[in-house]
Amino acid sequence: MRYLLCLLVLCGTSCAGIRQLPPMANYNHHIGERVETSPGSYTLPNGLLRKNQQGLWELYVSGDPLERGLANGVLTEELLHRQEAAFVSQVQKMVPSRFRQWLLRRFLDRFNRQLTDHIPPAYQAEIYGLSRSAADTFNFIAPPYPRLLSFHAAHDIGHALQDLALVGCTSFAAWDGHTADGKLLIGRNFDFYAGDAFAEEKVVAFIDPDQGYKHAMVTWPGMVGAVSGMNVKGLTVTINAGKSAIPHQAKTPISLLTREILQYAGDIDEAIHIARQREVFVSESIMVGSAADGKAVLIEVSPHKLGVYAVPNSSDVLVCANHFQSEPYRSDKRNLRQLEESHSKYRFDRMNELIAQTPKLTPADGAAMLRNKEGIGGVALGYGNEKAINQLLAHHAVIFQPEDRRMWVAAAPYQLGEFVAYDLDEVFARLASMDTDVPLATDSLNISADPFALSADFRHYEEFRVQMRNLEAAIATEEEVPDTELRNFQQLNPMFWKTDFLIGEYYRGQHRKADALRHYQLAASREVTTKADSLLIQKRIKKCK
Repeated sequence: MRYLLCLLVLCGTSCAGIRQLPPMANYNHHIGERVETSPGSYTLPNGLLRKNQQGLWELYVSGDPLERGLANGVLTEELLHRQEAAFVSQVQKMVPSRFRQWLLRRFLDRFNRQLTDHIPPAYQAEIYGLSRSAADTFNFIAPPYPRLLSFHAAHDIGHALQDLALVGCTSFAAWDGHTADGKLLIGRNFDFYAGDAFAEEKVVAFIDPDQGYKHAMVTWPGMVGAVSGMNVKGLTVTINAGKSAIPHQAKTPISLLTREILQYAGDIDEAIHIARQREVFVSESIMVGSAADGKAVLIEVSPHKLGVYAVPNSSDVLVCANHFQSEPYRSDKRNLRQLEESHSKYRFDRMNELIAQTPKLTPADGAAMLRNKEGIGGVALGYGNEKAINQLLAHHAVIFQPEDRRMWVAAAPYQLGEFVAYDLDEVFARLASMDTDVPLATDSLNISADPFALSADFRHYEEFRVQMRNLEAAIATEEEVPDTELRNFQQLNPMFWKTDFLIGEYYRGQHRKADALRHYQLAASREVTTKADSLLIQKRIKKCK
């Protein structure tokens, strides 16, 4: 399962090496009392939280780092508790062994011992302020401040240690002749999965810092790092994981590096300068779009080198999956292996194909591409296939128009819900009045929900996900499953290779080799996700024969 190691990190880290609090003497420790303006909506003198009609939480905080963290925690306290509970619940399902948790604690005590040396003190203070509202319920993992600090490195550790389970994020940028108005247009899916409950509370955070630029991020409760965001200068950041070596110690978490870029960079050169100042411990592509430059580039970082990839002047399209494209990585062995063995190149080619089919892109076209579920040439992949642009597990999807300071954020489920439009200039002007009745979104610019979300196929897919987990559990325990249930399971998602593969695995465990062979061969005839998956299927077929 994706992000297994990320979850293990969360369950295993006691963070004994993180003891010293950040310097906060010059920050404001008093933020006033939270006022509930309506059920679930709150205000503070320097912030507010409310849920819009599409189900997105809209958060606003301002002030110095400690003020922002304290306000964030006080406003989102209930959401923060639920988010942590979702992590812990997932861990308890997947890693019941207390001994393994103890081993991980020992490992991570050492791994994180110098984490604070690589995080700017201002972000340490912001995380500390947020941690003041964290629940004591989870102190068996670690006290609130070191626990939340280490959560910000969990994304990176999950990438680095569970090398084969990289998320399959896909993003694009287009400008000049490839957009309807000639302006820069950026879109991305953030395919981060840590259990269904984790993605329930999507947050659109608007930040007014005492230093740097005002900015907006699509995030979740407890997270101050940036994975998708735009500032009022029209600079955007999105991140895509690359192939990483196992690191020896934690350094700067990627999400805090991109938050720093978002807060302090006004153009591409400034973003590159900030990226060069930080040491990271995993490989990541940072797509930076810039209204000032009228284009986007990739800053590709790893523990040992940094590359910048810009498309040739004759091109006005940039696509990013989970492999690197800049010169320093052209002969990198890990990157070449990623191209050969993973589904990254397939999604990269599919996104280029979709863009070529729509030469004058609009935001609505961008949404349609991010929602696309078919493979190259329109081939049926089955639902949930990691070769698809839309893998039906995205935490969020977002579209940016940097020159107009506009962004669209998809409501649940996945990226199928309505894309809610925000104009950053208007949003921050409205927030200045702290009028809780003034809407932040520009509803007239919203992009309609995908009709697929109301279809029978989608209902079948959601049922398939439940039954897939049940079948995997039955395979693990050698529990008997009636053939009628297996036939029903197959019909829920018949074009997905893993459907027949799991049925084959069940029959193999029941020593029904003829039935297993038939389903393995069906699985092999589909679009199989990775080279490793294909080799495993062929191995099973050979053994059955």
